[in-house]
Amino acid sequence: MVRRDIQHHTYADYLTWSADHGDELIDGIAYVKEPPAPSRLHQRIIVEICRQVSNALDGKPIHAYVAPFDVRLPKDSDADDQIDTVVQPDILIVRDLNKLDDRGMRGAPDWIAEVLSRSTASYDQTTKLAAYERAGVPEVWLIHPTDRILAIYCLVAGQYTRPVIFNLKGRTAITTVPGVSIDWDRLLANVT
Repeated sequence: MVRRDIQHHTYADYLTWSADHGDELIDGIAYVKEPPAPSRLHQRIIVEICRQVSNALDGKPIHAYVAPFDVRLPKDSDADDQIDTVVQPDILIVRDLNKLDDRGMRGAPDWIAEVLSRSTASYDQTTKLAAYERAGVPEVWLIHPTDRILAIYCLVAGQYTRPVIFNLKGRTAITTVPGVSIDWDRLLANVT
């Protein structure tokens, strides 16, 4: 379950919180994820996707990260302490390594994947997806492990197109990062 605190916050506030005060910040609103932790299946899917992505990126100047990893999404040229959107995607890929710093990254990743769970699916599909669109994330994957489907959102002229829906079978290429794809048959064989 995701609870929201409607007081307006910035990244400067976010840095002062303890772990139980806020996991993400979108348009100044703190979103607190309530226990329990993600399920074993959720974690296994993330690990397997990250393994496949990392293997495909080996030796390339492109990096993959998993949550918790702060992604600051400024509006225009906001100073770091004034940024009011900080998210922690389940998995991301960044090609522009200049966006990385000791705090995580500043700017839109090239690809994001969110593994949906019952407690966070609504939040991921609405609030977070809208934040990714505003920030200019070119490709977002929403993975529905229970239904075994994938919804891919691609940014065109500043807006996400209707999602393309796939069954979790065969291979799916990450279009924004050539040479990287996910083998769903292998993934599902390794997570059961």
